[in-house]
Amino acid sequence: MSVAAVLVAAVLVAYAACLGMVGSRMLGRARWTARAPLLAIVVYLTAGWSVVAAVGLAGLTLAVHATALGGELSQLIGACVHRLRATYGTPGGITVAGLGLTMAGAVVARTALTATTHLRAAGRQALGWWLVGTSRTMLALARQHALDRVQFGRPVASFQAIRHRLAETLVAVEGAEATLVAATAEPDDFGFLLGKAAAGQAASIAARHCQQVLGGIGFTEEHELHRHVKRSLVLDGMLGSSRELTREAGATLRAKRFAPRLAQL
Repeated sequence: MSVAAVLVAAVLVAYAACLGMVGSRMLGRARWTARAPLLAIVVYLTAGWSVVAAVGLAGLTLAVHATALGGELSQLIGACVHRLRATYGTPGGITVAGLGLTMAGAVVARTALTATTHLRAAGRQALGWWLVGTSRTMLALARQHALDRVQFGRPVASFQAIRHRLAETLVAVEGAEATLVAATAEPDDFGFLLGKAAAGQAASIAARHCQQVLGGIGFTEEHELHRHVKRSLVLDGMLGSSRELTREAGATLRAKRFAPRLAQL
């Protein structure tokens, strides 16, 4: 085994260690990952496989003698097999191989966990905005119906009960949108969790009140309200419903014993 092979292997192992430890922490604290979740996932997977490849190349550099690189492919494969048996057949070689595999597995697990967390947060953010859009559409349909529908010689929009339902729906939708805007300005997994929960709650309020404002026409197949109600029910159940996320947020706050500041008021 030459000195050059040992140096190359040492450089590869150092690269894998730095990327696996320091790189994973830097990527975990980066804020751009929430704004570009797909790019973040690609970076995480690339970094993880880069560490695995570096550890594997370091092992091959130590296992394969430099003179074997000049032969044909079959000779190279044979040299790899014989050298690996000779190197890792000793207790020291087994220890080195075990440490390398353990480090590679830890990096891959951390990369997969980070990518899954950011992917879930990005999905909740997207679902939250979709729920807000659906809620605003239901509110617009109910408002237009209240303006057009005439009862007792005047539009039903002038009745206090109708106004209260529409106002409560608007407050819920505006609150959900403000929560999502705050979470987007300062990307945080907990903020997106609350945004998705608020959006699901706003969609539930909008569906209930808008159905009451529309009355019997809201139940018909011809009116488009039922499409938005069904969509809101499906979206709210994805990646945690509003009730499930509210319980999860409460459990998180109880475990941390403090409530983080979500927005600068």
